[in-house]
Amino acid sequence: MSDTRPLLAITMGDPAGVGPEVIVGALARRRVRAVCRPLVIGDARVMRGAAGTLGRPFPAQVVESADEARRFPHRLCLLNLNNADPTAIPRGRVNPAAGRAAADYLEKAVALALAGEVAGVVTAPLNKEALRLAGVRHPGHTEMLASLCGVSEVSMLLVHGEMRVAHVTTHVSVREACDQVTPHRVLAVIRLVDRALQQMGLPRRRIAVGGLNPHAGEAGLFGGEELHRIIPALADAISEGIDAVGPFPPDTVFARQRAGEFDAVVAMLHDHGHIAIKTVGFTRGRAGRMRTAGVNVTLGLPILRTSVDHGTAFDIAGKGVADPTSMVEAIMLAAEMAGRG
Repeated sequence: MSDTRPLLAITMGDPAGVGPEVIVGALARRRVRAVCRPLVIGDARVMRGAAGTLGRPFPAQVVESADEARRFPHRLCLLNLNNADPTAIPRGRVNPAAGRAAADYLEKAVALALAGEVAGVVTAPLNKEALRLAGVRHPGHTEMLASLCGVSEVSMLLVHGEMRVAHVTTHVSVREACDQVTPHRVLAVIRLVDRALQQMGLPRRRIAVGGLNPHAGEAGLFGGEELHRIIPALADAISEGIDAVGPFPPDTVFARQRAGEFDAVVAMLHDHGHIAIKTVGFTRGRAGRMRTAGVNVTLGLPILRTSVDHGTAFDIAGKGVADPTSMVEAIMLAAEMAGRG
C-alpha cells in the first residue's frame, strides 16, 4: 500500500531561537508522524544540539533533496543547508548570520513547494531584527512569502481551536494601517477567508467583519471608514454569494465568534485580531511559562503554509523548556489541509 501522508517541509527558523527545540519536541509525537512525512530544512548541527538540550534522540536521515526524502517514508528526514555554525551563533541573541540562515530555509522550502516537491510548508519562528541586520528587505514571514510566491494579496489567519481571525493589515504602524483599510483590500481578505474555510472543510463558512473604529464607527460618529470602505466591500462580498456580515464593533465580535456564532472574523488591525486570539490561546504551561496552541496560516499563496503562533523566545532558547504545542498544531493543520487538496 502506498504512503498517502503528505511530505511537509518544516523550516528550522532562527537558529538562535526556540525553533529547533519545538521541532524536535513536535516530531517526537506519534500523532504528528502518523499524519505526515516531515522534511526538516535547517542545519544538522543546530538540530542535534537542540535534541541534546531536550535529552531526546533525533535520528534524522540527512538527504540532499525532497525526492531523496521520499525514498525514506518512515524516517525523519533533514535537508541540511549547513549554514548556521553553532559556534558563531550563540543561542538567545539577535544575530545577522542567524537571520540570513532563517531566510535561506524559507526560500528553499518555498522553492520546493512551488515545484510541487512538497505538499506544504510549516515554519518555525524567525526574528525580524535579525532579518533586518542580515539585509533582508521584508519584515517577516508573511511579506517574504508573498514576494517569493509573486503575489500581492495575502493575509494572516490565526487559528486556535474553533476560533479563526484574519487580518486586513499587519506589520505597519497604526497610522499607515488605517490608510490600508480600503474597499479593495477588505473584499480581498473576505474572499481569502472564504476559500480557506472551504479548504478546512467547514460547511457553513459564516464570516464576521470587524470594524476599524470604536463601536464600528457608530454610523459615522466615530469615523467614516466603516461607511465608506468596509460596508461597500461587505456588500460586494455578499453579492458574490459569500456569507459575510458586519461590520461589528471590534470589542465584541471576537466573543461572538468564540461562542460559535461565526466561523471566522476579519479584523482590520493587527492588534485587534492578535490580542483577541492570544488572550484565548495563551495559557500557563510547565513552571508557569506561557504556552500557545495557536497556528498561523498564510492566505492567498499558491502554496500551503502554516506556522507557530509565537516568536523566537530568545529568553528561553537553549534551556529545554520551550513548549512544542503550537508546532504540533501547525503540522497537524498543514497535514489536514494538504489532504483536502
